[in-house]
Amino acid sequence: MTFIELYALTLRELRKLVRSPFLLFMTMVQPLLWLGLFGKAFNLNGLVQIPPDLLSQLPPALSSQIGKMFNEMFAQLFGGTTDYFSYLASGMLAVIILFTSMQSGMGIVWDRRFGFLDKLLAAPVSRASIVGAKVIYSVLRGLLQAILVFLIALALGLTLGPGTTLVTILAAFAALLLLNVSLSSIFAAIAIKVKSWETQMAVMNLLNLPLMFASNTLFPIERMPDWLQAAAKFNPLTYANDAMRQLFFRADSLDLQVLSQDFAILVSFAVVFTLVGFVVAVKGLKK
Repeated sequence: MTFIELYALTLRELRKLVRSPFLLFMTMVQPLLWLGLFGKAFNLNGLVQIPPDLLSQLPPALSSQIGKMFNEMFAQLFGGTTDYFSYLASGMLAVIILFTSMQSGMGIVWDRRFGFLDKLLAAPVSRASIVGAKVIYSVLRGLLQAILVFLIALALGLTLGPGTTLVTILAAFAALLLLNVSLSSIFAAIAIKVKSWETQMAVMNLLNLPLMFASNTLFPIERMPDWLQAAAKFNPLTYANDAMRQLFFRADSLDLQVLSQDFAILVSFAVVFTLVGFVVAVKGLKK
């Protein structure tokens, strides 16, 4: 695997994206729909909201105490924010990475179907470079889409906590980077092993919802059944979401031990998934 090979193959993928920017938009549609429809229309805060006219009838001290109690409850429930929309918006950044990572596998499937992969395999190009270029492209595309969704979420009402700076935001996107590398490597390997686009689509549909729902993307895992909590602990999305929410909503009171643990687990996922993904993918291309 050489830099020239990686550069040339990655540039080819980026040129395809520039020629078809609609692909970039289509991958973002579902997370944006979740934000606009689920995040706004089904905001969980409204389910336990005390009517303002009732609060106005209470003594000011009691009213203030009740409001403080609910804010503390929401902050504990939603990872440091009192707004469910902000909680969901941060989770959608991980979802956009999930969707984009799945497309890294589809790129290999389509290259095989249209004969381009056969030409690459006949050329003096390292198999690892073929896989590596797909992963790099997926990472670049995923981060670009995550930035766009983040900016749109800010416009829709995402509220960052006190102490949030450019450094903490960049650290949050570093967590997304590790998640992207992990998932892209695995989905690229799956695409090479399954060979047909029908099977790849079936695998994507099979893994899509379980990965999203068996994590803290939409709902705190502490409120899930025990068996689902156990499953969430093996899901890299859980740790990416947890790291992001600490950096977005608790930047002024970071629990460095928990944050370090989240990043350590994400690095472990990235290393293991990348090694396994590359070994499986390269062996699959040699057959």
